[in-house]
Amino acid sequence: METSLVLPIVDISSPDKITTARLIRRACVEHGFFYVKNHGIPEELMEGVFRESKRFFNLPLEDKMDSLHRDFLGYTPLYAEKLDTSLTTIGDSKESFFLGSSEGVRGQRYPNQWPSESIFLLPVPFIGFYPNIYVFTSLTGYVYCEDLLPSWRQTMECYYKNVMSVGRKLLGLVALALDLDEDFFIKIGALNDPAAVVRLIRYPGEVISSDVETYGASAHSDYGTVTLLLTDEVPGLQVCRDKSKQPRIWEDVPRLRGAFIVNIGDLMERWTNGLFRSTLHRVMPVGKVRYSVAFFLDPNPDCNVECLKTCCSETSPARFPPILAGDYIKERFRITYAT
Repeated sequence: METSLVLPIVDISSPDKITTARLIRRACVEHGFFYVKNHGIPEELMEGVFRESKRFFNLPLEDKMDSLHRDFLGYTPLYAEKLDTSLTTIGDSKESFFLGSSEGVRGQRYPNQWPSESIFLLPVPFIGFYPNIYVFTSLTGYVYCEDLLPSWRQTMECYYKNVMSVGRKLLGLVALALDLDEDFFIKIGALNDPAAVVRLIRYPGEVISSDVETYGASAHSDYGTVTLLLTDEVPGLQVCRDKSKQPRIWEDVPRLRGAFIVNIGDLMERWTNGLFRSTLHRVMPVGKVRYSVAFFLDPNPDCNVECLKTCCSETSPARFPPILAGDYIKERFRITYAT
């Protein structure tokens, strides 16, 4: 059963931080999902990210495989991941590209697997079919070849910095929503060289006629603190607010132009002792290709995640044991890619 879900809309530019924090708190308790508008990222940059994402995914598979993921960065092909590990079907019908920060210790230790952006000359005898590049003849006896992704890295790095800034601001408001200091997540080291990543995703969208249901992304919760999602106009995202109820009730989450769809992740649910929901969600194919851009604000791997003092008491003790953020996320990835 599917219905449409009406989510709260948070204006992150409002100078009234207390009122905004209260709205975020209510959204996280009741839904685990909400919209964020007036975030300050230019529309042309968001459009550029989608444009460059489509250019990459339109490359032949062998070229995309040159950037195959390593240390959870780079390209993941169709069916490489199965988010709902209880399923006996093949992996999820999507391909994606992970990219992280190019700065800090993590940026040096775990470099991004950037697609090739080279410009080069080839002697005329080697003229032939060169996929993914424009080929221009030259009077010098050489062929001039230019890569089809000349502004790819620049666009992605610019977007990463911008969305990271929005994420930091949002976590400050989340802290206020939890009756904490605005800089709480900074002080505990969560945002000190965080393991945050942007994930570009392409869902082929085919609805396969068979007895087995096809998923673009099977039912799952996100792993980290918060996720900021941009989508194109193709629907498919659904949430289940009560994962313990059977049969599950799935509700469509429509796109709000120019706004992020934000959801709470598992580590934030653990921090808040279950007060803020890490809501189950999925993506269903609708017969059209669908693109999305997700930003997972995962904390520094060495950050200790334990129940916040404002979220537990003698009558409501901690439900989850302390855990390092990196250990939790690494284990979730291990299970997801092992099936």
